[in-house]
Parts: sequence; structure tokens; C-alpha cells
Amino acid sequence: MKPSIQLRAGDLPRLHPRDDWFVDSSGRVAILRGVNLGGDCKVPYTPDGSTSNPTDFSDHRKVSFIGRPFPLEVAAEHFTRLKSWGFNVLRLLTTWEAVEHAGPGELDTRYIDYYTTLCKMAGDYGLYVFVDFHQDVWSRMTGGDGAPCWLFEKMGIDYTKLSKAGAALVMQHAFDFNDPRPRQEDNYPTMCWGQNHKYAGNGIMWTLFFGGKDFAPGFTIDGQNVQAYMQGHYMACQKAIGERVKDLPNVLGFDSLNEPNSGWIGVALDDRHVKPTKNNPALPGIAFSPVEALYSSHGYPVSMPFLALRIAKLGIVPVKDVIVNKDKVSIWLDGKSDPFQAAGAWSITADGRYQVDRNDHFQVVNGRQVDFTRDYMVPFINRVAENVQSINPDWMVFGEKDPKETVYDESFPSTVPRNFVNASHWYDNAISGTKKVRKITLDVVKIKLVVGKKGIQAMYSRQLGAIKNAATRVHAPALIGEFGLHMDLDGGKAYEQWRAGDRSGRPWKNHVWALDLMYNAMDQRLLSCTHWNYTAHNRNDLRIGDCWNQEDLSIYCIDQRDNPGDINSGGRALKGIVRPFARFVQGVPQHMVFDMEKGTFVLEFLADRSIAAPTSIYIPRIQYPEGYRIDAAGLDVVDDKDGQMATFNAKNSRNYTIHITRQR
Repeated sequence: MKPSIQLRAGDLPRLHPRDDWFVDSSGRVAILRGVNLGGDCKVPYTPDGSTSNPTDFSDHRKVSFIGRPFPLEVAAEHFTRLKSWGFNVLRLLTTWEAVEHAGPGELDTRYIDYYTTLCKMAGDYGLYVFVDFHQDVWSRMTGGDGAPCWLFEKMGIDYTKLSKAGAALVMQHAFDFNDPRPRQEDNYPTMCWGQNHKYAGNGIMWTLFFGGKDFAPGFTIDGQNVQAYMQGHYMACQKAIGERVKDLPNVLGFDSLNEPNSGWIGVALDDRHVKPTKNNPALPGIAFSPVEALYSSHGYPVSMPFLALRIAKLGIVPVKDVIVNKDKVSIWLDGKSDPFQAAGAWSITADGRYQVDRNDHFQVVNGRQVDFTRDYMVPFINRVAENVQSINPDWMVFGEKDPKETVYDESFPSTVPRNFVNASHWYDNAISGTKKVRKITLDVVKIKLVVGKKGIQAMYSRQLGAIKNAATRVHAPALIGEFGLHMDLDGGKAYEQWRAGDRSGRPWKNHVWALDLMYNAMDQRLLSCTHWNYTAHNRNDLRIGDCWNQEDLSIYCIDQRDNPGDINSGGRALKGIVRPFARFVQGVPQHMVFDMEKGTFVLEFLADRSIAAPTSIYIPRIQYPEGYRIDAAGLDVVDDKDGQMATFNAKNSRNYTIHITRQR
């Protein structure tokens, strides 16, 4: 394996936001193209916390995340590969649990040392980093990842009862590990983990995390309101890592919180939401109302409608009824009850029925209708900014709001913090929900069918353009924090072809087709982005995938690394991902387009001669195996084919066009 030329962290120019661009110290516009590293950071390394292994989580205080995303002894190989594929930024995952799993205030300093070393090494390979405190559906114990387990006890919840009571859908408990089938739609349906947002476990924890002060004002922990207690511990963990990486020039800042959820904030207590309303779709899974989820959490069975995606019916519709908590299990510890009952939102009658006492409990505070983004999410982002910028005032804050809202309303209030970046996520939800690429698909925003390559391309461009425009309105750059494609399309058909010996591009034809459309839209909108994801321990196994809830979006798989001498070995659908792009522009980019089939790349930009540093374009061998030709009239060109890079120096402030064409 030929190593790439290494750049020291100090060689990376510092970046800062200027209006809707990232700009380096010389004034060049930077376009960041990178990857999330990595999907298995959601689970412990010791013991192997892959959700393909059963567990009762009883070891939650003793786990270690050192080794996620990979052990330090193999880090050079992975960083070399990422650099060779042209990436220049990492959204580097960590979790609240990784830092504070042992107990309140007991920080894992050895893990923080490990994470700091990763950040330093990334800079050595020319990679910027922003720190992502990741979560999905609150925690591993509620079917996702993120928060440490000891918080449940602080809330009065017995975490061992969450699955038994139907308060969370957890793969390690729902999946039958004695069943040889890698997919079990009857036990653990495809991509079902997101349904946990409506279950009691998530509803309780998220509502308290963001709105405990308003919705459970009498609930205190160690002398603090529950909201202040939870957010205080979360931000202390951010600060612990921030203090260690504050002097690394390649560290750009912090993500506020991955894909935050509003819990029950803004929802009527009796609202099952089985039919979509404006900007608020019905979602797959059990259609819990908040009061029914809470009532069930006390050990009462409830009959609930179950919703599923039906493209033929243009949306998500009820398909059956299910009984939740047949075994009458309560999640509450002895002597404890949910704080919303204590706050007067609902009660249990003498004959054991639930009673709604204040239907707008999660909707109205002090006579005012609440708005989650305005009243809870953006204030939280500002608190994160204050927290991390007290360590390094130049750091950017990569802000996200509830992703289900972002689909329909991309905007942020003008009260976002200084050095804000719109880091919203974007996926083709029809592909995510079905793990199939279709040439006829559903536009989930407009609720209409979209036909063919041209129609899908236009849909992608329109949706991404709306996210960028939302950033522009608050004078901030946009970086799409997550997007990507499931690699186990059609039941892992590509893996079967791989195992049968097909090393051509045929197994990845559909993947490359879809990825090309996604990156074309990124180019058209001149967007920075970080692809989801690169998992070093990914397997060509439908049960394992990215080691978390049968997700499998990794662009690398260790099972496909059959030639250690080839840096590309192990890559998946690379032709759709590894593409030319302008990393730095000596001025302002106007237009960037890559035609993958023809092999033509075009960059148009308005040069600024006062900027001393040149335009830099990554030109990957994967797209130009026989070489390429550059046409850049009026520009001084330095072509480094070994480094897969070319630079272009403009001596005049005017428009220039660079053409790169494939040699046959």
C-alpha cells in the first residue's frame, strides 16, 4: 500500500465562516467534502457492543469506547485511505456515554486521550475535524445510542424494564439470535429504530432534556431542575473534550447535538397523529399518543394503530392494530412515577383508566403556544456555543434541529449564535425506508411521485438548495452533516455478487447511479458535506452491517479488503463517491459540475488577485484511470498527478473556467 504524502496539522489553513462560505486565512473559499467517522462509534468497543450481540446492558458503567472508530495502531491505514479518496474533513463521532458512562461526573480520561490523539492524527493527514456528540433515539437502552444509562435511575426509571414494557424497541432484545435469518421483519423490521421517538422511553427523556423546566417544574435532581441537570452533564462532557483539542488548528468546532428530538413538546396529550398535517407527516410505527405511552409505561396494556409506508397510497398509513405491554410491566422504580403525572398533565382513575387533565400540557406554557425550535432548540444551540466558545472563541457551532421538521421547514431563527453553520441532514427517505433504488420514487415533501433520473435529480437539487438558502438567510454557511446511501440494497444483492467473485462495477450499479445524483446536487449547490459513513468494522453481513441496528451505509467494508496493497480495496461504490471537486477557490466559485459518464469536470469562478493562495482541485485516479487533460486558459497550472491534485493561480480579478477531461 503506497502511503500518501502527509500534511502536518499546522499546514492546514485555519477556516472561519464568512456569510455563506467557509474561508481560509488567505481569503480563499473552501469547499469541504468529507465523511462521518464512523457508524460503530455508537457502541462500545470493549466488550464488542455491536447490536448484533445480545446484551442486558448490565455492564453499562464498565464499557469502553477506546477503539471506536478504530484502534490507534491501524489508524494510519484508514486516514491514508480517506485522504486518498479526496476527503478533507471528518465529522468525528463521540457520544455522551463514551465520556461519562461510569457515573455522574466520572469522566473516562483514557477515552478523552484517545479521541484527542485521533484529532491530532487527522490533521497530520490533511483532514479538518468537527466534533460530533452523536445520539439516535436517546441511548443504547432505548434502541439507539448517546446518553449514559445511569440517567434512567436519576429519572426514576428501571432501564431493564424498557423493552419488556414496550417502552422501547431494542434490537438486542427484539431480535431472535437463534433464528438463522439475518432479517426478521416479524421481530425487528428494516430501519425500525427511528420508531422509538414515539415510545415512552424517548418521549420522557427528550421532553425532560429540552423542556423539563416548563413541563416538570417540580422535578429536581441533586438540587437542580431536571433540564438543567441533564444539559449540564452533557455540556460538561463537551467541555472536557474541548479543553483537550482547543489548540489543534484542524479542529473546526462542535456539532450541537446529532438529530435532536422534540419529544412530546408541542404535541397534544391525546394526539396519535395517524394522519399527516401541514409540515407534520404521520410516521411509521406504533401511533402512540403521549398519554397512552405514559399510561402503558405504568404497566397497562393498550391497543394502538400501527403505521407503515405504502408508496402506492402516497404516504404512511395505518395497516394494523397492536397490543402494547401485554405483560403489564411498569418501567418505574418503586416509589417513582412519571413527572408529567406529578405536574398535573394526566392521571389514573380509580378504575384503572387514564384521564387527560390538561391536553395542552406540552403545548402551552404561561398562556403562550410553544414552538420547539424557537423556544427550546435554538436556545440550546446558543448554550452549546457559549460553552465551547468559552474554550476557543473561533470555533464554529454546527447546528441541527429536529430532522423531521427540517424536511418541511429548513429555516433557523435569526437568534443563532456567532460562527453558526447550518449542519442539517438530508436523505432520500424513500430509499432509507425501503432499501431499494427505484427510478420512480416518492417526494415526501410534496407527496407526489417523481419519475426518472431527471426528475429525481431536480428533487435532490431543490431540497438541498432549500437547506443552503436557509443558511444564507441567517448569514451562515451550510454543511450537510449527513447524507448517504444504504449499501445493503435489495437484501444485500451486491454482497452475494461479491462473494460469487464479481469484482466489476456491476454489483454497485444502482448504488453509483443514486450516489451520482446526490453528489451532482451537492455540486450544483456548491455545498460542503460529510457522507454517512465510514465504518472500519463493517461486515458484508445483513445482521451486522455498521454494527448498529442493521444499518449498512459504510463506504468501506473489511470483508471487501482483499488486496492490502491497494488503498482502494475495501471501498464500496467508490465511483459514485470519489469525485473531483474544488477544495479551495482563489475567489468565489460560480459553478461546479462533474459528468461521471463523460469524465468532464468544469469549475467557473470569479478570481480575486489579492488572494495569494491558488485554487486547488482534487482529481481522483478512480475517475481518470488513463489520465486527463486540463484546459485552464489564463491560469498558471501546477499538476501533481501523484498527489491527485492540481493548483491554478490567477493573476487577474476576473472570471475563469477550468475544464478537466478524461483521456481515453
